[in-house]
This record gives sequence, C-alpha cells and structure tokens, in this order.
Amino acid sequence: MTGVAVFTVAMAMVIYLGLGVWVSLALYAVAITSLALLKSMPVEKLVAQLTFNTVNTPEILALPLFILMADILFHTRLSESLFRGLAPWASRLPGRLLHVNVLGCTMFAAICGSSAATAAAVGRITLTELFRRGYDRQLVIGSLAGAGTLGFLIPPSIIMIIYGVLAEESILKLFIAGIIPGLLLAGSFMAFIAIRALLNPSLVQEEGIPSTWLERIVALKDLFPIAFLIIIIMGSMYGGFASPTEAAAVGVFGALLIGVVQRTLNLANLTRACISAMRTTSMIALIICGAIFLSVSMGFLGVPRYVATTIAELQLSPLMLIALLIIFYLILGCFLDGLSAIVMTLPITLPLVLLAGYDKIWFGVFLVIMVEMAQITPPVGFNLYVLQGLTGESMRRVSRAAFPFFLLMTAFAMLLAFVPELATYLPTTMSQQP
Repeated sequence: MTGVAVFTVAMAMVIYLGLGVWVSLALYAVAITSLALLKSMPVEKLVAQLTFNTVNTPEILALPLFILMADILFHTRLSESLFRGLAPWASRLPGRLLHVNVLGCTMFAAICGSSAATAAAVGRITLTELFRRGYDRQLVIGSLAGAGTLGFLIPPSIIMIIYGVLAEESILKLFIAGIIPGLLLAGSFMAFIAIRALLNPSLVQEEGIPSTWLERIVALKDLFPIAFLIIIIMGSMYGGFASPTEAAAVGVFGALLIGVVQRTLNLANLTRACISAMRTTSMIALIICGAIFLSVSMGFLGVPRYVATTIAELQLSPLMLIALLIIFYLILGCFLDGLSAIVMTLPITLPLVLLAGYDKIWFGVFLVIMVEMAQITPPVGFNLYVLQGLTGESMRRVSRAAFPFFLLMTAFAMLLAFVPELATYLPTTMSQQP
C-alpha cells in the first residue's frame, strides 16, 4: 500500500507540474489527490486547519518584514555607498575591485535575506563601474553571480526562516549557524578571484596610485549606513534583546531611516516597495502552506517512513548519502527554483539525514547552499536572469561565467559534510551558555 502511495504522489507531482500549475497550487493538488484516492478523511477540514495554523505561526511574521526591508533598501543609495566605502580597501588585493562584488554582497547579505535582491542591489553599481574600468566581463559577472547567492546563507535569511518553520527548528540558531559557512564561502570566492588575477593579470586593470590609509579611513563613512543596519539587526538578536521577528521590525525602521536621511524615500518609492513585498510574501506564504499540507498528507500515507526504510536498507554511509543528495538537488535545480525543491522534498530528505546522524541545524545550512547553487543553475536559476537583465549578455554567457563559482559551492557542500562543525559550532556554543 505504501509503495502505491509513493507512486501516486510522484505521478501526481509530475502531472501537475507538467501542466504548468503554480508550484503552490500543485502542492495542494498533489496532497488532495493522494488523500482522496488512498485515504478516507475530511480533506477540506485538514486544509483549512493547517493553513490557518501555518499563517498564524509567530516565527513566520519575520518573513514579510525582512522582505519589506530589502525592498525599501533597493530604493536607497546604499549600493553606491558600499562601492565607495569598499573600493579603497580592495585596491591593493590581487584582483583589485573585483573583490568589491564579494565584499559588497557579503555585507548586503547581512541586512537582506534575498539572494536576487543582493545581486541586483550590488550589481547595478559594481557592474557599470567594473565594465567601465576594463575588468574582464566573465570574471565580473561570475563573481557577482556567486557572491549574490550569499544573501541566502549569511543571516538574516528568508530561506532559513522558511526552513525553520517547516522543520520546527529555532530560526535564531539557524541564523547563527550560517555565519561561519557564509564567511568561509565568501573567502573562497575571494581566493579564487585572487588566484585568477595572479595567473592572468590581464583580467584586472591597474587602478593607478593605490589608496592611502587616510583615503581608506575617510571612505569608512560610506559604510556607516550598512554598518548601522547590521548592528541594530544582528546585535538585537544575538544580544538577546529581540526575537528574529522583532529584529526584522527594527530592520524595517532602520531602512526607512536610511531612506529618509539619503532623501531617496518618497511616497512613490515606498508604495512600490510595499507592493513588491506584498507580492513576494503572498507567493512564499502560499508555497509554505502548500508544503506543510503536503508534508502532513505524506505522513498520513506513510511515504517518508517507507522511503527512509528503503534507503536505509541500501546501507549507504553518511557521506555517500550526502553525495547522493547533492546530485539529487543539483538535478532538481535544473527544473525547479530552490525554494520549491526544498518544500517538496523536505518531508522525505530530513528523516534520512537525521537517521544518518546529522542534525536539523546542519541540514538547514546544507539546504541553503543547495538553494544557492540552484540560483545559478540554468535554465531556471533566478540570479542568472537578474544578471542577464543587468548586463544584456546571453543566458549562455552568464551561465558560463557563473560555472566556476558553482563548482566552488559544490566543493564547499562536500566540505560541510566532512566537517559539520562548520555549521554546528556556533549554535552549540550558544546553547551551552547559561
């Protein structure tokens, strides 16, 4: 009977997605179809109760607030300030201003939980400047493609909020778990850029007289707005003064304050930011509700237990299981966006990973990296479309530019499997403190 349930769920998913049904509605449809065919139960009551309980989860309130903050910041001059503040500090590094892409995305990611928003906000300034100065176009685009994905890994992260709600895990611990991997991944991008620049100096243009220490110190004033936001958001959470939801509200206030000070926040921009945030939040909320309903439905049908038992009988080592999951999510990333891939597969993959000895915190960070890779995987990688719109390049050229950074992220995912402490050290340390 359970084998029939697995087949029914899989076929229903293929049919609905193949028909072009929205992912959120497809999740509902698959669950309703499977329960209607295989179980006798009041499906309509289950849908209503789970949807109501999901949208009333306190943790999920942080989601629209962080999205609104990112949309407000998109209408400020924060990205211009980032370039002016970081350029003098990157001028002496091998690769020079190419590092501004990585450093800018890393800092912007610390106040914005969206990968696409990070790439768009930083790229609209750095791409123009680096192209004008004669830097290699492929390396410029590739570095922004890779670094832009850090918006999902470095807290606050929209994907981590969604995963925390679905997996019933502490969002604050997930945020903390993303710090070390996020910084290490950013460091690996910078190391790759430096090596490429040293091996082929023609990729990088001379910037004339390197910046003096006085110029660097003066440039720090341009980093004050983003430093202010990072301090009030991250400081309030990790200092124990605010929950992630309250910190998100503080972030919205900070973004409004920056817009007012920079005189870029008028009524029209604020209206556009609110409408954009409302659309994004509605889309994600519907996907989350559908995912939770599908998860509960598969639990009633015994699908996760059946799949977990079947794979356990293969006696795969933990590392072999993770390698298999990487391949699985890479294939899914070619056809689905990362968020959809997570919400569809989490009810099955999470029990497998827990059975292999990993914990929810680690798996959350691992999944975020998988989502980041999906963001630069053609043909549906959303960051690739963002960069295509910013540069006017073909999808083929943008994908080829992003490929080396895609390989770096694949290698980093395997490193995380070998050294899970990279993700679990900070949350464990926090839990042990009185």
